[in-house]
Parts: sequence; C-alpha cells; structure tokens
Amino acid sequence: MAGKVIYFDESEIEGIDLPARFTFPFFYEPHPLALIASEKLKNYLQGQTDLDHNFGLDRDAEGTAIGKMFGVLIVQDKEGKLGYLAGFSGKLANSNDHSYFVPPVFDMLTEDGFFLKGQYILNDINREVKEIEANPDYIALQQQLKNLIAQTERELADFKGQLKANKLDRKKQREFQKQTLDPEAYATFEALMIKGSLHDKHQLNLLGARHEEQLDKLRSRIAIFSDRVETLKKQRREMSAGLQQQLFEQYVFVNQQGQTKSLHDIFSETVLGVPSAAGECATPKLLQYAFLQGYTPLAMAEFWWGTSPKSEIRVHGQFYPACTGKCKPILKHMLEGIELDDDPLLINPGENKPLDIVYEDDHFVVVNKPHGLLSVPGINITDSVYTRLKQRFETIDPMIIHRLDMATSGLLVVAKTKEAHKHIQQQFLKRTVTKCYTALLNGIISDAEGEISLPLRGDPENRPCQLVCFEHGKKAVTKWKVVDRQNGKTKVHFWPLTGRTHQLRMHAAHEGGLNAPILGDDLYGISADRLHLHAAYLAFTHPVSGEEMIFEMAEDF
Repeated sequence: MAGKVIYFDESEIEGIDLPARFTFPFFYEPHPLALIASEKLKNYLQGQTDLDHNFGLDRDAEGTAIGKMFGVLIVQDKEGKLGYLAGFSGKLANSNDHSYFVPPVFDMLTEDGFFLKGQYILNDINREVKEIEANPDYIALQQQLKNLIAQTERELADFKGQLKANKLDRKKQREFQKQTLDPEAYATFEALMIKGSLHDKHQLNLLGARHEEQLDKLRSRIAIFSDRVETLKKQRREMSAGLQQQLFEQYVFVNQQGQTKSLHDIFSETVLGVPSAAGECATPKLLQYAFLQGYTPLAMAEFWWGTSPKSEIRVHGQFYPACTGKCKPILKHMLEGIELDDDPLLINPGENKPLDIVYEDDHFVVVNKPHGLLSVPGINITDSVYTRLKQRFETIDPMIIHRLDMATSGLLVVAKTKEAHKHIQQQFLKRTVTKCYTALLNGIISDAEGEISLPLRGDPENRPCQLVCFEHGKKAVTKWKVVDRQNGKTKVHFWPLTGRTHQLRMHAAHEGGLNAPILGDDLYGISADRLHLHAAYLAFTHPVSGEEMIFEMAEDF
C-alpha cells in the first residue's frame, strides 16, 4: 500500500518529548523526531536501487540530473503509536506510485484519466504544428514572401526617388517659364505640368498595385499553412486552459476538521486569484494522506536531495522550509485549527538592541544598525532604524537613503533634510558611494580575490528568496577578497558594485559564486546565532561641504 506509515522502534525515540505544537512550515528547526525520520529516509534514498531517477550524485550516471525536495511527517495513529510518512515534491522517476512514499493528492499520470488523455491530444496538436512549421514548401514560401517584400520596398523607394526628382524638375521649369511666358501660354504649360504630376502618381499606384497583387497571391498560398497553424494554436490554448481549470478543480485538499477546498477555491482567496501550479509539494501531500488515514500530524521537515539547480540555492541533504508561493495558501487551509510553533516573522529580534549613532550633523546621521533590527517598518514589526530616529529627532522626519537587510548589521546613512537626501541618493544611484562589507563564510575559499557577476531576480514561488537568472535577471556584480581562513570558515570583504536584493548572500552561496553561504544565512545556508554579514565601511561626499566622509565600524564576530 502506497504511503504506509513507518513506525519507530521504541529504542529510537526513547527520552524524546513529543512536539508541543506543529512545526511552523516556513521557518523551523527540525524536531528531533523529524531529524530521526529524515535520516532514515536519507538512508533509504542512499541505498535504493528501484528508483530510476538521476539525482546527480553518481558521477557515472548518464542523462539529465535533477535534484528533488523530500519531506517527512511525524504522525501518531489512533492507538497512539508514533511513526512517520515520507513524500516528495512533484513526481519521481516519471511516476507517482512508489511504495515507500505517500500517494499524490491527485494522480495526473493515471492512464485513463482526463489529464493524460488531454495531454495526448495536446501532444498531437504540437506535433502537427511542428510538422507544418517544418514543411519545406511552407518555409520556401515564407522566404519568397520575405524576398518579394524586400524587392517591393526597393522598387517603390527607387520609383519614389525618381518621382521626387521629376517634381523638382517641374518646379524649376515653372520658375523659369513664369518669367518668360505670357499668362495664357503659362496656363497651357501649367496644365502640362499637372498632367505630368498626375501621370507620375498614376504610375506609382500601378507599380504598387502590381506588387500588391503578387504579394496577395503569395500570401494566399502561405495562408493554407499559416491558417491551419493558427487554428491549431487557438485550439491548443483553449484546451490547455480548460484542462488546467479542470485539473485545479480535481485538486481537493482536506484539513483535520474534514473540510475540503479545491486548489482553485484556495487561490481565489489570495491576491494571485489563480493557482501558480498544481499542489504536489511534499508537505501538502503528506498532510493530505495523514488526514485521510486518521493520523494526527505532529511535526514536519523537508530536505533537498541531489544536485543543486542552476537558478536557486539548494544543497544536498540540507533542510528547507515549505515554499511560500504554492504551499502557503494551501497549508493555511490544511493547518486550520492546528496550533503551530510561533511565526518568527512576528517576533522582533532587534528589540532592546541599541542603535548607535556614529556621526550626526544638521544634514544627515550615520548609525551602526544592530543585526535583527529593520531599516524601515515592516508589515508585522514597526520597530526600525526609521522609527527610532523619528522618535529621537522629534521634529525631523528621517529619510532613509539605502537599506540593510534585517539580519545584516553595520553602517547606514539617513538624511535629515530633503536636500541632503537628494544629494546623497544621487551618489548611490551614480555608484560613487563606496561600501565594503565583512562576511564570515561557511567554507574555505582557496582563491585570494575575484569578482562575481550573477544576474538576480525575485523568486515568485518563494519570496523573498532570489534566483540567478541570465534571461530576466538584473545585473549584479560583487568584488571580493579573502581576509582570513580558520576552522573551516573564511572571512572576506565584499564590495557590491550593484545593489540587488540579497546580492551578497546569493553571490556567496551560489555555486556560480563562492559556493559558500554566509554563516547564519537561514535562507541560503544554515541558521546560526546571527547572519555574519556586516556593513563595515561607507564613504561618500558631504552634501553641503563637499568633503569626503569616511566611516568604518568593525564587525563583532
């Protein structure tokens, strides 16, 4: 039976307390029971021979390597016995049916199901479109049309040039004859000029009509192919939309109270309005099976298994939260009525941490922001550099020029006047401000220095995380230099030449960068007591005096 609960031996879990509340899926440290279950699942994956899936861990494996997210759900059955369920996101080895894992919420791969039948039809449409677009006659006709259009444009341009010369000649003749002919003779001459002008226009119209006739004949021959392609593409769009709508209605999620909601209904309550994809992530699949079997869920954990994808940060064997794009709306429904661990986003880690004033005059202030304090008020937390300075200044509204991530500490300049804000902001926009960060990386960097250029964009499925994207990403460049190496860690200086969100964190962690996440980076690495990233140096021109202002603040890690 797919998804059979795997019970713990008493000796495996002796002395471990049950979780007081269910795991907060979007930010967590795995519970000891989840760690044991995850280790057992990893051992299974390490030794499995039945899965025909290339995770990229075997150097001799051929084909495309694809890593995958796996998850465990700690459950208690009706008799009180403890065990775990195992699941994976999406499909595995082109199948949803694996004895060790829970089944999908809805099996799209059922042979007689509407989805596969629809896919077969769509595949037939795609195949016919490709055949038409590759037809030699169609390609030859398109090239003939392209050549004829170019020829038409050349001939019409040449003829219009001749007509322009004729018009200029007629103008000169008019000016000359007007001086020599009497009015009656000039009227006869002018009639001849007008006749010549009309003749030129008529010839231009005839030339255009001849070419248009040739083009129409060629377009008619092409339309035999292109009209069929457009008909097929319209059919494909309509069928694909209908198939997707039907699919989203089939994805029905249940919660502990037995209440059900379709994927379509769940996302209709969000700002997105429509689902971004099917709901086959690991945690929803695990909860769905647990609820249907009458198990009580106690804790969850998800980890990545296999080679890292090219765009996002995923490290083999490392734990990650559930995604926010697809899972968050689904889990809001599925976990309704279940008491969860605290959401850390609602807790202010900067509370009671002092905001040190490094420099202040009538125009701006430079502060040393502690890690954990926001630069500006957030959705859930208002305490920030802005609110603290506003309270301190009383009559002045501080103007934030640049920001540091909540988890990043260090130097931040804030304007006290509109003029200072505009002047310093322009320096940031023109990239004449010098910024240097100190970071402690979780790994040894062998090279001494270098430059990283990896374009970044936001991950719509998992905000606020970023993706490396060479197609749609914005340019992001960072210079770096090693300061020290010890105890498996590397201290570096970063000089960001651009200012993208999470630029230093991504450039440190991504395999195309330094492939060593910043210590304590809970988004792209492993959490610790803090994110070891500090804005240590800031230099810019004073907005009034023009003096070079240089500030330095050593890190405290």
